[in-house]
Amino acid sequence: MDPLLVITNSAAGTADQESLEKALAILRSHTSVEVQATSNPGELNSALHRAGSRRIVVAGGDGSLHAVVATLYRRNDLKSATLGILPLGTGNDFARSNDIPLQVEEAAHVLVDGIPRPMDLVVDEVGEVVVNNVHAGAGAQASRRGAKWKERLHAVGVGKVNLGRLGYPIGALSAAVNPPYIRVRVEVDGEVLVDLDQPILQVAVGNGAHVGGGTELTPYADPSDGRVDVMVSRAIGPLARFGYGVKLVAGRHPERDDVLYTRGSTVTVAGEEFWCSADGEIYGPERHRSWRVEPAAYSLVVPR
Repeated sequence: MDPLLVITNSAAGTADQESLEKALAILRSHTSVEVQATSNPGELNSALHRAGSRRIVVAGGDGSLHAVVATLYRRNDLKSATLGILPLGTGNDFARSNDIPLQVEEAAHVLVDGIPRPMDLVVDEVGEVVVNNVHAGAGAQASRRGAKWKERLHAVGVGKVNLGRLGYPIGALSAAVNPPYIRVRVEVDGEVLVDLDQPILQVAVGNGAHVGGGTELTPYADPSDGRVDVMVSRAIGPLARFGYGVKLVAGRHPERDDVLYTRGSTVTVAGEEFWCSADGEIYGPERHRSWRVEPAAYSLVVPR
């Protein structure tokens, strides 16, 4: 087994540290392991600069994974990288999409026995990366509001056993009461999927299937098929929004007549102002954004 460089978050709590130590014991019984705690982009860049040929293991959640992938991409070191995940975040959505166990010790066994699988990457027009999912409209509004609830509820409980993962559903309910309808043109591979004359509830561009701690926003997305899944919801009226929400919880919303679902390699969203949530980070307001897929941009160790 190749030597490992494990990247951790300096701000991780005691419960996370206890789980991590158990996982590290499993890994150290098979190979040499260096643990590097980072707390800012400079420290992360320095740690990755020293990685050499070692496999890089992200001990954290989706935000930590995004930070590592983005840094490697900027360094032009991503193509040759093989990454692993020890899921210590609240949502761990990209781990879910790749069938990586959310129990950290089980995830450590995947790093020992699993196989590297090529992973696609989504890159926008300014060179920023999306590892898992980017969405605009009600979903981004839910994330904006959910982030506040997540921060508040994360303190209710002990370690990973807390209410933080309820942040996105609460944010989604809040957004549904007063949803931010947007009028945008969505183009997939140059073909218009929806135009400015049709207000939409939200649009999602999914490399992975899950957001917000398990919600299957783009349920059929496969992060290694060379394409992204694009979902547009036109559920505008109160009853339509309710029905959409019910189906969304079950991951069956693409069955609805007011949901458009397709796949492609390039996506453009343009029109009136909208906010985006990319891998959980909120930015905007925007009027034009575009994304493209870079197939097989790196490798991730997944269950055999």
